[in-house]
Amino acid sequence: MSDSAVAADPPPVGRPQPRLPAGPAQPAPSAGRARPEPPDLRLAGLAVAAWLTALAGLHLGSRTTLLVAGTVAGLTAIGAAHLLGRLGSPRAVVRRYGWVAVAVGLGVVCAGAATAARLAVRDAPAIRALAEQRAPITADLVVRDDPRPIRSAGRPGMLLVSSELVRLTGPDGRRIHASVRLLVLATDPAWRGLLPGQRLTVDGRLGVPRGGDLTSAVLSTNGPPERHGAPSWAQRAAGTLRTGLQRACAPLPDDPGGLLPGLVVGDTSRLPPAVEADFQATGMTHLNAVSGSNVAIVVGAVLLLARWSRAGPWLAAALCGVALVGFVILVRPSPSVVRAATMGAIGLAALAAGRPRAALPALAAAVTVLVLVDPELAGDPGFALSVLATGGLLLLAPRWRDGLRRRGVPPGLAEALAVPAAAQLACGPVVAGISGTVSLVAVPANLLAVPAIAPATVLGVLAAMVSPIWPAGAEFVAWLASWPAWWLVVIARQGARLPGGTLPWPGGVPGALLLTGLTVALLIAARRPLVRRLVAVVGVAAVLGALPVRLLAAGWPPAGWVVVACAVGQGDALVLPVDPGRAVVVDAGPEPGAVDGCLRRLGVREVPLLVISHFHADHVGGVAGVFRGRRVGAVLTPSSTDPESGRDLVRAAANGGRAALLTTVAGARHPVGGVDLLVLGPPYPLAGTRSDPNNNSLVLRATVAGVRIVLAGDAETEEQHAMLARAAPGQLRADVLKVAHHGSAYQDQGFLDAVRPTVALVPVGTGNTYGHPSPGLLAQLGRGGVRVLRTDTDGDVAVVRTGDGLAVARRGVPAGRQP
Repeated sequence: MSDSAVAADPPPVGRPQPRLPAGPAQPAPSAGRARPEPPDLRLAGLAVAAWLTALAGLHLGSRTTLLVAGTVAGLTAIGAAHLLGRLGSPRAVVRRYGWVAVAVGLGVVCAGAATAARLAVRDAPAIRALAEQRAPITADLVVRDDPRPIRSAGRPGMLLVSSELVRLTGPDGRRIHASVRLLVLATDPAWRGLLPGQRLTVDGRLGVPRGGDLTSAVLSTNGPPERHGAPSWAQRAAGTLRTGLQRACAPLPDDPGGLLPGLVVGDTSRLPPAVEADFQATGMTHLNAVSGSNVAIVVGAVLLLARWSRAGPWLAAALCGVALVGFVILVRPSPSVVRAATMGAIGLAALAAGRPRAALPALAAAVTVLVLVDPELAGDPGFALSVLATGGLLLLAPRWRDGLRRRGVPPGLAEALAVPAAAQLACGPVVAGISGTVSLVAVPANLLAVPAIAPATVLGVLAAMVSPIWPAGAEFVAWLASWPAWWLVVIARQGARLPGGTLPWPGGVPGALLLTGLTVALLIAARRPLVRRLVAVVGVAAVLGALPVRLLAAGWPPAGWVVVACAVGQGDALVLPVDPGRAVVVDAGPEPGAVDGCLRRLGVREVPLLVISHFHADHVGGVAGVFRGRRVGAVLTPSSTDPESGRDLVRAAANGGRAALLTTVAGARHPVGGVDLLVLGPPYPLAGTRSDPNNNSLVLRATVAGVRIVLAGDAETEEQHAMLARAAPGQLRADVLKVAHHGSAYQDQGFLDAVRPTVALVPVGTGNTYGHPSPGLLAQLGRGGVRVLRTDTDGDVAVVRTGDGLAVARRGVPAGRQP
């Protein structure tokens, strides 16, 4: 199996592979070392050109795409003609790269035409006009993928459903027939049980998409869908097997029981957010998504059985093909799974042909076909990671494995080291661009994970297959699979807690391009032994020199900090230090991973008091992250319980963590060590306001090391005015103000004048759709000489007490001093 398993579709990082493709034959030492034949780059040029052209087209529009593609193709044709005109030259490189240039030009033309055609359909004037008007419509849809829950501060329980629009009826009764992609944002529970292929009719309101893909519009709906008929038998079979796997995993502990369905079929609906955050921090998040590596493991197991029974290449390939089709049915033939299966089919083709070295051209051909059929894949990070990992394992891993073996490393260990290292190097630029970090623990973490992935995956698939006919047997097999899944959870948890495990890196396209350039330069330079040794020495010296500094003087949290506003997105999470390792936390943000990460960075191991200002999802959605690995003494809540969904979430977390539940009112004091909390509002229950939950937020005045801090929750104009009317003279005065409601425009001028802060903290999410923070409010604070820090632009922000006043700091970066 060896030659095809890796070619079949390796993981983004470190999935186990039975063997790597054989490297160049090694001659006897006396005969010298033969130069390996360079890879055939013609199809690679076609694939790269098609990929980049489609990616650019998604952002440029149809007309610009055609113009750019035509210009590039013309220039490429001129260059290719010049090179091919010199075919009589004895230099083979001219002929070789002349054909590469032809392939590049062909890729640009084909991808430009295909992408422009799809963009023209996407931007149909009739649908675009309705989306810009946010018109109410009735739509006939076909579901394309499983409904996915998304976190939304304003609409808890929201689902994202990818669908294909068949027909819509506008507000004037006019019907428009179209075949375009539509994203549905739904809150009704009836959307949860839908299967891909299901036909629906739904009422909703159109909106404009964010762009950068083939989505034509976004449909928001609060009602249930009207179903028509049933999905295909394949989708129904997949639904039965997936439900059976979930039932078999239900008795297992939360962490391995939630991970196993994600590991096997990409179903992360039960995956605890804390485990998801740990997997992200250690570069193991690819394990939670269906990729070609799943195909490689399942097909590899079938191939081993076929080899053991002495089946020939064609019979083995046929058996693997049956397993491939069955696996696609199990995980559902959504676009992402079809992509993974296409990657997996590369290995089968190479196996049947007996030509493992044809895997690279086959990979390039598959990429080209997929991008031409669906140009949206060009902008999909999962597609990029899958292709880059495959290319890295085909081009880099065999050479690295052979190099290690020549230096005396045992064959098994050499292959185990080469696989994750090559995959991580190839995928590193994309991961760095997405996360803004470079992980130092990804390779060792994935190396430790290798022995557990295949058993967990194979046993999980077996549990799913057995579940319809023998539920008890499926539970037993799932219990066996939970042990390797538990090992993966342990690796991710311990790796995420290692100090200095990740290094900051520029995010986005610039960061990805920067790391790509450095990686290519190092690969070219490392071909020389002297440079290779120099790079190794410098790299080891840099790690050994920088790690102690990072561990001992990380710079965060800054010495003397009195409050930190955590960057948790569009939500609030404030931390007030009690003593080393202990802190009061006010609100928990919208999701557990973000607040848990902030508390880890601050070294908080115990929370004697967690204060919930009110029960909106952007303040309580992450409450489980506060309890993650920490003892929480008590949870303090307002008397208002609206909305009840948030109240129930907090109660469940408190009961699970054995924390006392307390309610407070205006005027109450809550001292915790050196932190003194005074409840300022609401002075009385407020009703009939613009937002009653916001205007019944707990508003606190905290005193830490002599510094007064007003934490205003989401209080809007009505509550601020009521507090101002009831407050004693000077009671609202503070050095630091946590600006209410993420800096919304609903602020009472008298309240701001009474606080008169020196520093203002604005917890707010990047690119939020609410217009937060208000430009007018920011200008007003700036005119008053207030130093404003925002979590969307500054990350975690801290206020520090110094000998001569207050200082402010961004995530370890000094941001100025206040008198």
